[in-house]
Amino acid sequence: MRTLHLRPLTATAFCLFSLAPVLHAQGTLADYQRAHDLRLKSRDLVVNTPGTMAWINNTDHFWYPKSVKGGTEFVLVHADAGEKKAAFDQEKLAAAISKAVGKPYTALKLPFAPRQERPGARPMPEAPGSTAPLTFVDDEHAIQFGTEGSLYKCTLSDYTCTKTGPIPRPGREGRPAPEDQSLLNPEASLEGPGGDPVDGLEYHPPAPQDDDEGHFEARQPACAPTPHPQDRPQGRRERAGVGSQLLGQLPPEPPEVCASFDGNYEAFVQNFNVFIKPKGDKPAYPISFDGSEGNYYSLRSFAWSPDSKKLVAYHTRPGYDREVTYIESSPVDQIQPKHSTIHYNKPGDTLDIAYPALFDVATKQQTDIDPTLFPNPYDISEPVWWKDGRGFTFEYNQRGHQAYTVIEVDGKTGKARPLISEQTKTFFYYSNLGPGLSAGRKYRHDVNDGKEIIWASERDGWEHLYLYDGVTGKLKNQITKGDWLVRNVDWVDDAKRQIYFETGGIVPGQDPYFTQLYRINFDGTGLTKFTDADGMHSVSFSHDHKFYIDTWQRIDLAPVAQLRRTEDQKVVLDLDKGDTSALVAAGFKFPEVFVAKGRDGKTDIWGTITRPLNFDPSKKYPVIEDIYAGPQGSFVPKTFTPVASDQALAELGFIVVHIDGMGTSNRSKAFHDVAYKNLGDAGFPDRILWHKAVAAKYPYYDISRVGIFGTSAGGQSSLGGVLFHPEFYKVVVTNSGCHDNRMDKIWWNEQWMGWPLGPQYAASSNVDNAYRLQGKALIVIGEMDTNVDPASSLQVVNALVKAHKHFDMLYIPGQNHGVGILSDEHYRDDYFVHNLLGAEPPDWNKVSLAAEPTEN
Repeated sequence: MRTLHLRPLTATAFCLFSLAPVLHAQGTLADYQRAHDLRLKSRDLVVNTPGTMAWINNTDHFWYPKSVKGGTEFVLVHADAGEKKAAFDQEKLAAAISKAVGKPYTALKLPFAPRQERPGARPMPEAPGSTAPLTFVDDEHAIQFGTEGSLYKCTLSDYTCTKTGPIPRPGREGRPAPEDQSLLNPEASLEGPGGDPVDGLEYHPPAPQDDDEGHFEARQPACAPTPHPQDRPQGRRERAGVGSQLLGQLPPEPPEVCASFDGNYEAFVQNFNVFIKPKGDKPAYPISFDGSEGNYYSLRSFAWSPDSKKLVAYHTRPGYDREVTYIESSPVDQIQPKHSTIHYNKPGDTLDIAYPALFDVATKQQTDIDPTLFPNPYDISEPVWWKDGRGFTFEYNQRGHQAYTVIEVDGKTGKARPLISEQTKTFFYYSNLGPGLSAGRKYRHDVNDGKEIIWASERDGWEHLYLYDGVTGKLKNQITKGDWLVRNVDWVDDAKRQIYFETGGIVPGQDPYFTQLYRINFDGTGLTKFTDADGMHSVSFSHDHKFYIDTWQRIDLAPVAQLRRTEDQKVVLDLDKGDTSALVAAGFKFPEVFVAKGRDGKTDIWGTITRPLNFDPSKKYPVIEDIYAGPQGSFVPKTFTPVASDQALAELGFIVVHIDGMGTSNRSKAFHDVAYKNLGDAGFPDRILWHKAVAAKYPYYDISRVGIFGTSAGGQSSLGGVLFHPEFYKVVVTNSGCHDNRMDKIWWNEQWMGWPLGPQYAASSNVDNAYRLQGKALIVIGEMDTNVDPASSLQVVNALVKAHKHFDMLYIPGQNHGVGILSDEHYRDDYFVHNLLGAEPPDWNKVSLAAEPTEN
């Protein structure tokens, strides 16, 4: 038995490597250099690629960037005229910006921050920083952008640029909230167990709703102001996301109020109660008297009725305020360590419980809503009044996520009734339906002020749309049906009673994860296809919905964009088509899409295979699986990346694969339900069969040497691979893993593992199963991980030590979730080179890679 020795690697990290026989002359310094050079060598080899399309205000005009050799060009399109032209004179603009900013810029390298939002989606709130995206202003006669911490405006008639001020830093009201973070359960942070971009998690704002004119209107209460210290008892942490500070430590702000629609009243919280301040000199008065430190009202929940006569407010019974403690051993601003804590609810914790109350402002009458219909909430959503004031609705998400109900409250009597109830034996994926590969399954659209309601459900085994009578609460008809699923609703035309939506799996023979745009009538007739090409489609409608931009791509196809007319789906303009010919001529190869049957012998399991560019089919190649099996999405790449990170790893002498096994999303409900109370499964029975199918076809695919790595939830799954399937997975690098779901954040883990806590948590725990370790394991921990409690990984370490297991560990002070330094400093790659290839990695204390590409 080998003794565990801790050999310093750097001043801030340590790691161990075991010995293994050398099998091939791979993993050499030249291989590392070639891997390093890939992205640099691929620059300018893909051109004419259209970027994010941006419609200009309420017009049929839009602009987009496109890649060209040496940088980026900007294109302006007038859809109504069918015209495409240069957005501006980039030479003149570069000169003007250089003069205004005081830094040199060239025509093809202008200082415009990339737009982050998906085409057609609502933009994310701007993150504080030194840049701001390009926008057209003044009827397209000027542009505005931000760089070097300042905003600039450039007129396009004379190409002069002026500084207009600093880039606004959003206050706390500007902080983005995840789709599954409701008003009264804001413990969820932007990051899930896959909060790192590498894990595939994407931010999607709440699904927009359409008003009667077809305009987007977010479902939100009349008032959703910044949380204020008066909202919660002094000293409690505001649950505004992981990393929040004590309210007492926040900078002082003016008192917050919630104004009525007619402007005659302002509502606010004082001494935990609701107060009303009439317009003018009249004094404020309380309309609630039951507020206390243990039953406080929250300004964020206030919602005025349209006639300003009634007010809804939630009073909250606080739950357990768990904190996670950190010791930052090596802070950058001082020698001595720092201590800090964050608010962090975990599965099983007692949560805040909110109860709605209805107030009549004139009579000062308070009506508490009977909680019989919502007895055990994980949360209740914000109240939203009907436009005619007849009542309001909120949505009840029962603890355990097996029941979800739309509840309507009569605006006069305060009597509550269920409008729509969803029940499931497994889980209701309550995050909002939306674009991308990681979105939920909840969708609601109110038609004609709620006289009808379009609702999404997986009750028949697939995600489909249903039409309800909003007055009686009865189902009128199922709108979509079939062995395919609705992936997103882009637009609802209430007047024509038509829905424009994205689907997955509807086209026979296509990758079921590819999305296509369709239209259907409310009654389920008239299904019409709006996109054609075999690929992953992204659609963006003009403001008046007369036009739409269709952009599609695959992992082997650079983006292609067309402008189409909604009325007849005809192509108005071919916008741009990415050209990869130079990339292919340079020897780059695209990953292979591979499909094999899963554990049931019937279901297709999809994955990708990436080989080294100097691939030799006469050799045997060890295999590395890049795993992320979080049930919130699917994670096998479906869009184009010129040179993905997998390729760099493959260059060291490996075949690198991605697989979506059962338990991930974007397939049938049964496919998804494999994850229920069973995250330890992680689709491994399907993954192993997929590997074996590849090996049966390709003799060079060596399944006697399979490694696996992952981050966050992928960290849990990757270590689980070697623990639960040691006969197959031999080497693991697990990064920032949530190794025991009882230790991770409540909102992600209870969604899949259920509530109350039960034996299923221990069954999936890498801590409880650490004794099973047989292979080589490198456990990577970020000291300041605010996404996954670092103690989760340290408890695995403790269990391994107690089980007398030998393993390696890399603990990096100051690093947060994902530990990006892992790949930068070769730790992961070296571990696989040593333990799968049997080669000795370069001694990075003595050698380094050339910064610029080398010929090899």
